[in-house]
Amino acid sequence: MPKKKIAFVGVGRMGANMARRLHDLGYPIVSVHDRHRPAAESLAAELGAAAPARLAEVTEGADIIFTVVSDDRAMRSLYKTGKDTLLTGKTARKIFINCATVSPRIHVEVESLCRDARAFSLEAAMASSIPQARDGTLYLMVGGDKKVFRRAEPVLRDLSASMRYIGPAGTAAAVKALVNMVMNINTAALAEGLALGDALGIDLKLLREVFAQTGANSRVLETDGEDMQNRDHDCYFSAAHAAKDSGIAHALARSQRLDLPLNAATKAQYEKMISLGLGELDKSGIAELTFKGRGAKAS
Repeated sequence: MPKKKIAFVGVGRMGANMARRLHDLGYPIVSVHDRHRPAAESLAAELGAAAPARLAEVTEGADIIFTVVSDDRAMRSLYKTGKDTLLTGKTARKIFINCATVSPRIHVEVESLCRDARAFSLEAAMASSIPQARDGTLYLMVGGDKKVFRRAEPVLRDLSASMRYIGPAGTAAAVKALVNMVMNINTAALAEGLALGDALGIDLKLLREVFAQTGANSRVLETDGEDMQNRDHDCYFSAAHAAKDSGIAHALARSQRLDLPLNAATKAQYEKMISLGLGELDKSGIAELTFKGRGAKAS
């Protein structure tokens, strides 16, 4: 059976590497689009794809359209705002798979818009980073109509090492917001623990090894601990994205009249990074706010 024709909208670090992965597996990548035109044109040349300027043209040539964009506003601009959207072209029976971390209500809104255009949508929230996007080993949390999920399942499996169907539209986005909330809190807590250890004169390699064998262990310790110590903040998941995602969780908590002080404090720390011009550092850069003698200072 011929492989589905694929398009990508949003070809930053994650989207571009997902496109490369599917291209390697023989999927025809028919078009790529990005608001930063040079990024789209460069990837299009690499993959032998088109780089249309109009969103409607992206939809027309593809069976499945992946979107990997930055926030709620960007998602709305793809589907609702203006004369040129992904839904103004030929849309019947197309599947839109939205991988961005955005608020649950946006996925519900997009599903309704797609239904009106005789198309389908899914959310495929990613709990992984750039190497996993390139290698096809993402962990995916999928939300939307289960029948649509079954149709898209083969291509999603080619992008993932593990995948879980969560439930109707918006539910996977809610789970992803909680994943990132806890991850961000853990990151901030690790930075404070290492900063205090450093201030006390404790060898940080030793401290990290002790953390790894005790209740202080975490996935974040594995991914970010050494980077915090060495001030290596090459970006895999930016502080700006961490602030946005903690903000999504904050809004969900407010909607349920819950007070989450740890999330609120973490959100404030990442927002401080943005205000200091550090938003494009990796989330491990939160250590710059806590270690003595570093350029940024916590309030």
